[in-house]
Amino acid sequence: MENKINYQLPSAVAEEAAGKINEAVSLLSPYLIALNAEERQSLPKMSDGTAPFVEKCLDYCESDAQFAPPFLDLEGFQNDMDSWEKLMAILRPVQQLAANLDDTTTQAGSEGYTAALMYYNSVKQAAKLSIPGSKTIYDDLKKRFASNGNRTVE
Repeated sequence: MENKINYQLPSAVAEEAAGKINEAVSLLSPYLIALNAEERQSLPKMSDGTAPFVEKCLDYCESDAQFAPPFLDLEGFQNDMDSWEKLMAILRPVQQLAANLDDTTTQAGSEGYTAALMYYNSVKQAAKLSIPGSKTIYDDLKKRFASNGNRTVE
């Protein structure tokens, strides 16, 4: 098994990054909303393919306002697009960061769990051979697998 996470993340780096993320959360929180699953599902979605159409419609609303329906809030439309553009510029790198954090924590956790299983299996063998001190450790560690009848320990 390749050990891809063969370093210690400096505490100062982790603390500074967490602080900056918390700062961004605090800075943006007055401008963010939360949608429930029903609301999210019911909304028409704007994607990279839809954005040019929406931007073109906004341009036409501004240049040829006579075709805009009287109930269309042009200022609200402009504000929506301005907010969308600015928030997307923030969201894209955050999504990349979240994906990379997820990949890295998955890898680090997998490596840690694999190392733990190696130790566990070594203690298990030592307990089978009645090596002093191993049975107490094995009895403590095997509790993790007690309720997992269908799982196998590697």
